[in-house]
Amino acid sequence: MTDSLKALRDAGVSIWLDDLSRERLASGNLAELVEDSGVVGVTTNPTIFASALANGERYADQVAELKAQGVELDEAVFQITTTDVQQAADVLRPVYDATNGVDGRVSIEVDPGKARDTDGTVALAKRLWDTVDRPNLLIKIPATVEGLPAIAATIAAGISVNVTLIFSLERYRGVMDSYLYGLEQADAAGIDLSTIHSVASFFVSRVDSEVDKRLEEGHPLRGKAAIANARLAYEAFEEVFSSDRFKALEAKGAHAQRPLWASTGVKDPAYPDTLYVTELVTADTVNTMPEKTLQAFADHGEVVGDTIRGRYDEARQVIADLEKEGISYDEVVAQLEDEGLQKFDDSWAELLETVRGELEKA
Repeated sequence: MTDSLKALRDAGVSIWLDDLSRERLASGNLAELVEDSGVVGVTTNPTIFASALANGERYADQVAELKAQGVELDEAVFQITTTDVQQAADVLRPVYDATNGVDGRVSIEVDPGKARDTDGTVALAKRLWDTVDRPNLLIKIPATVEGLPAIAATIAAGISVNVTLIFSLERYRGVMDSYLYGLEQADAAGIDLSTIHSVASFFVSRVDSEVDKRLEEGHPLRGKAAIANARLAYEAFEEVFSSDRFKALEAKGAHAQRPLWASTGVKDPAYPDTLYVTELVTADTVNTMPEKTLQAFADHGEVVGDTIRGRYDEARQVIADLEKEGISYDEVVAQLEDEGLQKFDDSWAELLETVRGELEKA
């Protein structure tokens, strides 16, 4: 592990990889990243799976078998993706054991078509959990209005969750409330709270991409909104998970729902390629990175201490200054959620199309 990655880990940031493929698994690359780069978790999404299928040859045997069985397209996607996640969970199981379940996690997403369907999301979450059958799994559920009760119900069933697609501070508070309510329901049902874990994935770079479009070139507020938003999210995390409500659950074995910084690859080449890692360093967080960002930080990333705590007023000022420029925070985050759901739908359609093509070739 490079000094940069070690410093990041020592600062309390869990390093997760935002990518997975059967090539990584079969070649031993994922195991190497765990051993040499301090990777302690993996996140996936339909686009990642579609790319893995389109660019890898190691799916051919399973695809041929599924075709011979006459499996429907949706079921083929389900079996291919859950197989990858099972194998990744096995690679990361030693990390899970060594960290008492905090890390060593692999995430798989529910069909985004269920994002507005509470009952459908819960049912699919339970099916994914039962099929993968690994304790270090996280089920990704979008933080839509309809997703909030699904998150609570899934947690209440004793299933660990990665809440994804969070942009707004108000919605994040709803996510944390849903998590606590789910824990309370699990406790009432006699479930061991120490077995339940969760992260809340706050999307970062997309906030800057949208806000920067509304600011002229060279404006001093460009590249400031995303980090400010994430810092204020951590302030909310500290408040909720130091509350009496959580302390009562913690006494029964419950874990805090850690913030996870997602979408941390820099989209504007004018910004440092490690921006959304360096500026979001503090304890009890996860940063899930594309491999390009991971490599960049390993090579030249800097940890200059805690870059979140103590900077909340500064972050609030950024949001206030944007409002003065006529940029509505509420409008931006609402637009980003709508676009995020559309991107989820598009990537799911891409995955279906990719698997259809592989089945036809088999």
